Amino acid sequence: MKKHAQLLLVVTILSASFTQAQNKPNMTQVLPESKPKKAVVYQVFTRLFGNKNTTNKPWGTIEENGVGKFNDFTDKALSEIKKLGVTHIWYTGVPHHDVIRDYTKYGISNDDPDVVKGRAGSPYAVKDYYNVNPDLAVNPAKRLQEFEALIKRTHANGLKVIIDIVPNHIARNYHSLSNPKGVKDFGADDDTSVEYKRDNNFYYIPGKAFEVPTSDTYKPLNGEKNPLIDGKFKEFPAKWTGNGSREAKPDINDWYETVKVNYGIKPDGSKDFPELPEGFDKKDFKAHYEYWQGKDVPDSWKKFRDIALYWTKKGVDGFRYDMAEMVPYEFWSYMNAAIKMQDSDAFLLAEVYNPKEYRNYINLGLMDYLYDKVETYDHLKAVIQGNALPDALSDIQSNMIDIEHHMLHFLDNHDEQRLASAAFAGTPEKGKPLMVISATISTSPTMIYFGQEVGEPGNEDAGFGKPTRTSIFDYIGVPHHQRWMNDGKFDGGQLTESEKELRDFYARLLNFTIKSSAMMGKYQEIQTVNRNETKEYDPGLYSFVRWDNKEKLIIIANCSWVTTSHVDLIVPEDIIEKWNLNDGDYKVTDQLYNHEISTLEVKGGRGIIKVKIKPSESFIFKLQE
Repeated sequence: MKKHAQLLLVVTILSASFTQAQNKPNMTQVLPESKPKKAVVYQVFTRLFGNKNTTNKPWGTIEENGVGKFNDFTDKALSEIKKLGVTHIWYTGVPHHDVIRDYTKYGISNDDPDVVKGRAGSPYAVKDYYNVNPDLAVNPAKRLQEFEALIKRTHANGLKVIIDIVPNHIARNYHSLSNPKGVKDFGADDDTSVEYKRDNNFYYIPGKAFEVPTSDTYKPLNGEKNPLIDGKFKEFPAKWTGNGSREAKPDINDWYETVKVNYGIKPDGSKDFPELPEGFDKKDFKAHYEYWQGKDVPDSWKKFRDIALYWTKKGVDGFRYDMAEMVPYEFWSYMNAAIKMQDSDAFLLAEVYNPKEYRNYINLGLMDYLYDKVETYDHLKAVIQGNALPDALSDIQSNMIDIEHHMLHFLDNHDEQRLASAAFAGTPEKGKPLMVISATISTSPTMIYFGQEVGEPGNEDAGFGKPTRTSIFDYIGVPHHQRWMNDGKFDGGQLTESEKELRDFYARLLNFTIKSSAMMGKYQEIQTVNRNETKEYDPGLYSFVRWDNKEKLIIIANCSWVTTSHVDLIVPEDIIEKWNLNDGDYKVTDQLYNHEISTLEVKGGRGIIKVKIKPSESFIFKLQE
């Protein structure tokens, strides 16, 4: 109860900020009603999903800790993911990246632990973009065919396929065994005598050899003996490191396992390529594609365009672009336009964290979606930790009114602390109101991370990866998810009752969002009027409405895990007018559990719903006309 008391104290202190909202107008969002339906992305770390081994030894080998395979995504597994309310599945960590495992009998060179993070390796240190991680195949010699079969199986189960492309950096030892005819490796034609040349694929540090970073607190493979661990990695001249370090010996905290790709940005930051003419932020992908025809562009642009088109031709439906803002948006215009010309429905999602650049990457870079991390995600995290009130969500939505559809919402992914971890919400139940808000407040896609739906807290010390995040660097099992997997039956047979209830909640919520036409309609916050005028409108409450010409929804979530609120929720006059409601009583039914039937009483042009809302509870009320 100490933590609860601390939350109440914080909320009491923060309550003084209520007065700041006194003069704020209601923000109404005018959105197109032509969007087909809401998308839901299920991110899965491919190596971990099907692993049944529960040993979980820190720094464990495949033999000790196990590893999942492409074949673990059976028709049953995929159909159950689909039933959860999912439209797209992002198979994270598919391209062949560095791993500490001997695959030399398949012609694959061993990777040096001195420049590999963890034992299973970072999925963002790609070694061969024209093939897939051999760890994921039952028969590594046929690993590409096994992934192609998974693409077909995924499509057969009504899901679309997303994979990673990491354009900013590649593995220090990049070497493709699978290049299509005429394709050369990155750096094969580089002039290594100079730091920069436009058509070099890398930046160089002439005259200096690369030195492996050192640390008093970290040893490759935790100090295990390995013939390749000697503190050396042959690279002359040294290349710039993936995060931009220009030191021949990068820091241990740098992305030293990778090298930065050159897109024609000179070392002084100036651009060495054609720029988009004024007004192209309002043009479609066809105009962008036409503009780049015949233009002389850097070699790295062509290489990554060809990589993307190679995968779309194999049936991949979209990409998640790692650290996209470290690559110029002109390149994205060039590549994304080429992708859209091949598949106009391609799902293009980018990791961008600078709000000042959002519109450039959407309107000029042709990104479909960006992470809504530093706005919605960060604020919801602050709310559940007792460091903020939910009220600011209204301003967040208002400030992104023109791009809200492009801002993908999530509460969990491979880079972040697990929603159910002690460092985030503390319990999966406390995350439920956040999930309702995140999934219903806008027309943007929703993403969940495998295991989130059964409360995975990320408690394992995997070796390189530590608790609160599910490690992407190690061979490890994911306990809550494994209980749902139930030795490959994918029926939830080992879940606890609370885990079953949680998964049921996610299924109800996500399925509602992809079926509800109002989710692609209009939004208006009713938080301000309720905060200012409603008695007993407790600090943790947040409310808004969504509607189109078919559905009218009133949504309220209680972010407090200690307070039951009894509130006369106001639906203000302007909403009643927009909904064409006359004075009288209207039934409203909760769409999550269908057992909460209430009355919207409209009197004098204003609506009131009497609501009793328990800790961590949410209602999605639908007006019955």
